[in-house]
Amino acid sequence: MRTLHRGVEQPTPLHNLLTKAASDFPGKAGIWVKHLTTGETAGVRDGEIFNSASVIKIPVLVLAFQMADKGAINLDERITIRKEDIRGGSGIFRYHDAGLQPTFRDVLLQMVITSDNTATDLAIAKVGGVARVNAWLKESGYADGQRLVQTTGDLFAKYNALAPADDRNAKTNADRSYWLGEISPKGVGLMIEAIEKKTIASAAACDAMLRMMRAQQAGSRRLPHFITLPVAHKTGDFPPVLANDVGIIYARSGPIVVSFLGNAITGNYGEAEDRIGRFAQQLVELLDK
Repeated sequence: MRTLHRGVEQPTPLHNLLTKAASDFPGKAGIWVKHLTTGETAGVRDGEIFNSASVIKIPVLVLAFQMADKGAINLDERITIRKEDIRGGSGIFRYHDAGLQPTFRDVLLQMVITSDNTATDLAIAKVGGVARVNAWLKESGYADGQRLVQTTGDLFAKYNALAPADDRNAKTNADRSYWLGEISPKGVGLMIEAIEKKTIASAAACDAMLRMMRAQQAGSRRLPHFITLPVAHKTGDFPPVLANDVGIIYARSGPIVVSFLGNAITGNYGEAEDRIGRFAQQLVELLDK
């Protein structure tokens, strides 16, 4: 949101903060913020498409809970994790013996809080596959700014097939066939807003999703790092070149939806994460005045 001064559109303090944060970030940053109490909104590169990494797991989560609302999925069903279901990368299920039988709710929880890739592919299959997720995004009006490209199994198979001389980071930065998903800061932010407002699924389902996001075990150097407020969020990671974090900061002045996507990072990865944390701190200081 911007103000008019003598007929000239002037940036607001919120927009100025986003502009500086994006400029200071050691990579390509896209940011979208909305204060849900006041309605104040600002964005920088908020409509551009970024490599989502694991942030694209949010639509999978929402679709699963929508299907549970309709009785098409039973969250209490026990899922047997077979040896062939195990995926590499983030998560804890790959460290368990084959035959583990978590509930599907547990599978969704691990997809969120440890970004478990085994859980993710189990969830994608359960809701109908990659094509079904994308069809649902289109049906629901969220396809402008969100797309699931492939399963984590398919993605890692591509990376594992690269030759030693191939530039892995260049693939992550610029080759969309090596992305798990595509998102824009505003696209995913609008979905998070709908979860918080309980308009995208039943109130009970939205509360359950928010509880999962508040139990997040990753991204401690990002949105929550420098603030002492509850944060419900989901990260996306592909070190050393990608660090995303999106979610809701429960500030004194009301919930603030924040999408901070950081792609093509150069320099120290931890310091890039800290930039996201400092931005969140400055955002709260600005909006909680």
